[in-house]
Amino acid sequence: MERSNISSKFAPELHNMLNILHELQNDNLQNYLSSEDLKWVANYLNTTYSSVYGVAKYYSMFSLTPRGKYIIRVCKSPLCKMIDGEHIIKCIKEKLKIGIGDTTNDSLFTLETSECLGHCAQAPVMMINDKVYKNLNAQKIDKILKSIIK
Repeated sequence: MERSNISSKFAPELHNMLNILHELQNDNLQNYLSSEDLKWVANYLNTTYSSVYGVAKYYSMFSLTPRGKYIIRVCKSPLCKMIDGEHIIKCIKEKLKIGIGDTTNDSLFTLETSECLGHCAQAPVMMINDKVYKNLNAQKIDKILKSIIK
């Protein structure tokens, strides 16, 4: 979304900051907020760059570094950990040959962890972008990743 479209969609009020940051990040092909984005938001909302930067750093859904087309978020809550969540993370790391916080060389996947994805009854759980995958095991991970890579 063009910045001019954002300014027509959201009034220049501080309570709109999160929505504006989401719009900018979602519009970025590399799924992140650039320093130019943060400067623009600070100027548009008549606040400091450090205020906008602080918000972007605080919330885990925002990234200040380029990420892949598909953001994989694996739940690391105690329940998911107890039900083989660590093994799920290990499978993804081995399959994609990346660590947590890393992006594949082809910029297709970025692996992140999340405190809780809210599907404890179907643990372990992960999200890829906005889609939730439940009751995971190594075979399901392999199938899911292969369906995306096609």
